This record gives sequence, C-alpha cells and structure tokens, in this order.
Amino acid sequence: MSGSETTGGEDPSHGYGGATPMETAIWRLRSRGCWTDAAALLTPRAAEPAVALERAALLIERCLYTERGWAEAEEALRAAEAVARTDEERGAAACERGYLAYASTLLGVRDRADEATAALGRAAALIGPSAEGRPLLDYRRGLIAQNIGDSPQAARAAYRRAHAGATAQGDDLLLSSTWRHLAGLALQEGELAEARHGFAESLRIREELGYLVGTAPALTALANTETEPEAGRLRAEAARLFRLLGGVPTWLAAQLTPRPAI
Repeated sequence: MSGSETTGGEDPSHGYGGATPMETAIWRLRSRGCWTDAAALLTPRAAEPAVALERAALLIERCLYTERGWAEAEEALRAAEAVARTDEERGAAACERGYLAYASTLLGVRDRADEATAALGRAAALIGPSAEGRPLLDYRRGLIAQNIGDSPQAARAAYRRAHAGATAQGDDLLLSSTWRHLAGLALQEGELAEARHGFAESLRIREELGYLVGTAPALTALANTETEPEAGRLRAEAARLFRLLGGVPTWLAAQLTPRPAI
C-alpha cells in the first residue's frame, strides 16, 4: 500500500490492476473510494500479517479522504500490529501507525503529532534503507516535515528520496504523490514551470492508473499553475469527479467552491 494525500494539495497499492482477480477487485474498489468494501474482501485472511496490514492501510486511507472511520481504522491497525512477527512487518505497521496519527493531526481530529513522529522513527529503525517499504516511509516522513514540522527543506529531501525509491521500484502511485508534493514545494517558492510540470506528471500517472479518487485533487493542483480558461476547465473536471465520487475527498470541497464574482 503506497501513495497518499494531504489537504495541502494528497495518496496507495502493491500492484495496480493486480496479479490476481482479488488484487484487481481491491484496486478497483479502492480507486473509486470504496475502501470499506475493499477491506471486507480481506477480512477472511486478516490473521495473515501482510493481509492484516493491507486491510488497516485501506481503512486509514479512508480516514484521510472522508474524515471518518477512525475507530475502525484503529481497530484494524491494532490487529495488524498484533500479528506482525518480523522486523519488516513491525516496521510497516509502525509506518501505518504514524500515518494514522498524522491524518488525525492534519485534519484536526486530535493532535497526535508526537505519536506520528515517534511511530515513523520506530519504522525507520526497523525498515532497512534498501527495503521495499523505505520509499513509502520516506514519503510519509516528508509529509510530517512539511505539514507538521513546517520544514520544507527536510520535506524536499525526504520526498526526493521517496521519488528515487518509487522510480527504482516501479511504484507509480507513490511516484504520482512525490511528483505532486515536490511540485507543491516548487509552487510555494514561485517556481511556476517546475510546479506545473510536477503536477502534470502526477495527474498523468493517476489518470493512467485509473485512480479516480486521487484525480480530482491532481486536477485542482494543476489548475493552480494555469491561467484561464485552462484553469477553469481543470477545476470543472475536478468538480465533476468530486460529485461523481460523493464528495470525496471531503477536504477538496473548499477548493472547488465557486469564487464570488468581483
């Protein structure tokens, strides 16, 4: 499970489309914002560490996109922590623990910033520098640095590590998120061309993957680098997808509210 979102302009899967019918079904449900249904498909095998972790990750992602389901996500995460046996499994569970605490802090549900930092630090001690889960961990440490620690330089360094790792592993969805957040930092620094390129790459990847739930935020982000009428076209398409998915992600609503005429 990889990839992420943030309200600052945000998202995750081991394989897009999947090698088996089950993986394909889970990806299709997840990409359309049906996290509960996707998690339900995993319930019969939830005693297996990898399956328990994937189930928890789906429910945590639902929290970030819908701002609800916190108790279910916490319960699933505790179950994943309980069945973890190896350092890699424990590190992956700690990474999800940090992400859940981060989401709670970011969305103003409860301040769990210290827990998020501690959990990702624990994950870093358990997940080796060349391990499969390291790029996702680096990415999430970047989120903490940017949105909680207010340290854009540390965030950029973490995103770049994650970007390189996602490229090496062929993790396209995570790559779409690193493109997006590096572009967001570039936009803050007034590097418009660099920001436009990064947001465009993020959007391209998400459209190619069919990741509908993450496409509206990508369209909105790119619109912030364009002039009219292109900016309006992008926002209109984002609003269409937002309505199609039942108002998810919830935090995008404020960005898609029509601006009053002056």
